[in-house]
Amino acid sequence: MATWSSRGLRGSTLEEMVNRTNEKYRDAHLALIQKIPTPITPMKMDKETRHITLAYFEQKSTVDYIGVVQGIPVCFDAKECAKDTFALQNIHPHQVQFMEEFIAQKGVAFLLLYYTQKDLLYYLKFTKLKEFWDRAQSGGRKSFRFDELDEEWIIHPKSGIMVPYLDLLQKEMLEET
Repeated sequence: MATWSSRGLRGSTLEEMVNRTNEKYRDAHLALIQKIPTPITPMKMDKETRHITLAYFEQKSTVDYIGVVQGIPVCFDAKECAKDTFALQNIHPHQVQFMEEFIAQKGVAFLLLYYTQKDLLYYLKFTKLKEFWDRAQSGGRKSFRFDELDEEWIIHPKSGIMVPYLDLLQKEMLEET
């Protein structure tokens, strides 16, 4: 059972950027994407502020976000990376399995990566993630380096949208047709 102690929310910068982007997409009637809350059971609360200070995760979560984009089911996870190497231990087997099952149901799954030192966003297609995952499962590297990624999947800034991932989702969809 994993525990969580309030010492700041890791990944909250990217999460906030994605949440704001999803609001813009919803307002423009382009997509309806929901943040999936991680179910927790509080163990300790600060009586004055009524904030949770210690909790444990009730169950394994699937992905951070799920929804629909112009009739296409979409799920994705958002991860921050402080270095040029992303450790696959940040992704859990049940998440990979969920994404595989989601794709089998004609959905699209991907990761949004935010390289904080580079201030760079990246759209990682599930097929590429699966290559790295399978390599690790067969005894290879348990991580992937930034230089292993194709720069055509870098998310470029767009006026008024913090994480314009729909452009690359569309690109992925066009590649598959």
